[in-house]
Amino acid sequence: MFGYIVMNKPEIKMKDFDLYRSFYCGLCRELREKYGISGQITLSYDMTFVILLLSGLYEPKTYKGTTRCILHPVRKQPVRKSEVTEYCADMNVLLTYYKCLDDWKDDRKYVKLGYAKLLEGKNNRLLKLYPDKAKRIAELLDELGELEKAGETDVDKMSGIFGHIMEEIFAYRQDEWERSLRRMGFYLGKFIYLLDAYDDVEEDVKNEDYNPFAQKYTMEGFEEEVRRILLMMMAETCREFEKLPIIKYGDILRNILYSGVWCRFEEVSKKRRGEREKEHVRSI
Repeated sequence: MFGYIVMNKPEIKMKDFDLYRSFYCGLCRELREKYGISGQITLSYDMTFVILLLSGLYEPKTYKGTTRCILHPVRKQPVRKSEVTEYCADMNVLLTYYKCLDDWKDDRKYVKLGYAKLLEGKNNRLLKLYPDKAKRIAELLDELGELEKAGETDVDKMSGIFGHIMEEIFAYRQDEWERSLRRMGFYLGKFIYLLDAYDDVEEDVKNEDYNPFAQKYTMEGFEEEVRRILLMMMAETCREFEKLPIIKYGDILRNILYSGVWCRFEEVSKKRRGEREKEHVRSI
């Protein structure tokens, strides 16, 4: 996961921030208990959002507690966990494992291969628990890797593949809410992929790594085009979200969907505008 689906912290109430953090700490603790440190490293804000979304929709029994960790050695932190936390921890490890294998095949990065080996035994158990999801995610990542190697420039096609991956993760149950959750996951997945490409494009071009925006990022109006596409993706995501009968955690989820997801885009845009202004001043 990429860590773009975050809160806009200055715009959220302190009690909601503490509630959000308790779910984040719950995921961290679940990953550590089930998968050890190698699993704990996969912790992400994106999957914390999925926990809040599914918890708000299905309202599973939630267990509350406290824990200490390296980041908070003195004061115990509140923790919330449920069956949804366990599911999202599994999906986090499953996705990370296949992503590492895909990176190894594409770039021959030994660090990724080593990390995949650490997760391999844990993933074997997940293959039995989620055979269809595991197969689908692996196939989609293979397809994405092959198209990246071929230099595919169709951003809708590339982001759509990652959207289908997120669709599988959002589809927690086969019930009346599955269609909306799948569509929400699909469009949010496209948003994540496109924002990550926008964020990394300059560094990727410099390092000669694949990026679907490599041929466009220097063109006039590039940022506005990306903003327009991202707005469309989030409009579809939010449309599906509002169809779901979610009351619990609604304020936190809306803070993330309507505000938090744009924090990184605005940060990158502001930085690039500043660099262009400096270049303009130097050229005068």
